[in-house]
Amino acid sequence: MPGFRQVFRCARCGNVDAPEVGLASRCAKCGADLHTCGNCASFDPGARFECSEPVPARVSPKDAQNACAFFSPRIQVECETGSTRPSGSS
Repeated sequence: MPGFRQVFRCARCGNVDAPEVGLASRCAKCGADLHTCGNCASFDPGARFECSEPVPARVSPKDAQNACAFFSPRIQVECETGSTRPSGSS
């Protein structure tokens, strides 16, 4: 039976990173800013100003660091597909 896990991934390279994102946080793999619209749970390309929160103006560019007070890291639920050997097997 597969398990599930919650992960935060860099929007630029897909690297799994810590979900604690501060204003100056950067991706450990590609060095991209993490406190960005593209990494936010409220990012919605179909919404006004591409945000589901009531932001007063459009933030641009979406992949650059910003100080938005509504920022919340986008946590995704993924299926764990790795297999483990049953205990007692050789």
